[in-house]
Amino acid sequence: MRAGTSKQSVAEFHRAVRAALAPLANASFAEGMRAYMRDRFEYLGIQTPIRRAAVTPLIRAFKPADAAELRKAADGLWKMRERENQYVAVDLLARYQAVLNLEDLPWLLDLVREKSWWDSVDALLKAVGPIVQRSGAKGKRAMDAAVRSQNLWVRRIAMLHQLGLRDETDTARLFRYAELLAPEKEFFIRKAIGWALRDYAWHDWRTVEKFLKSTHGGLSGLSVREASKNFAKLKRGRPRKSQK
Repeated sequence: MRAGTSKQSVAEFHRAVRAALAPLANASFAEGMRAYMRDRFEYLGIQTPIRRAAVTPLIRAFKPADAAELRKAADGLWKMRERENQYVAVDLLARYQAVLNLEDLPWLLDLVREKSWWDSVDALLKAVGPIVQRSGAKGKRAMDAAVRSQNLWVRRIAMLHQLGLRDETDTARLFRYAELLAPEKEFFIRKAIGWALRDYAWHDWRTVEKFLKSTHGGLSGLSVREASKNFAKLKRGRPRKSQK
């Protein structure tokens, strides 16, 4: 510990995370998790509720002094071999994203590009989205660049960064991004288009329905099915339930 304070250093935090997770490793679960993720990552085999119960107190106690310390902590976790460490990193970033600003966005997008798969990328939205939202026009321009990235995961982040904004959604950008990415064959992009539109449809399904009709078949069937998945329920006036 640092002299005169009970606050952990980054190195101490990393050691504490490792010490908390190691006894929970389960080789049988690890094998299944690795197979589910197409053998892209190594796993300790710790299920999400158990992992979070073990490390959430450590995350709460860490309290980074500034963006630099938060970045150092997340970078260290990202470099660790087992996938659970990246999950701890995204939970850490989600909790303390308020200390980050637009200058940290390129670094976050670097994390998006590293050890990339839908699980880590989508979790990073919890940090990227709020940063873009509170950065105003500059944040929007950053996403305008991201949606044209050569990296498909960065493009997915751009398509999804407005999830949950409801009446604060920039619908012009939402629809423009959907049209821009519509020609892509990549499943994770087509799915993202549908997810982003479906999320906004909970707030204004009529506008989303009108947009879908205006594309004249330009969107993939997958995107359209995802976008319109809850239309029947919404047209009957049924309230929103949890979204999965």
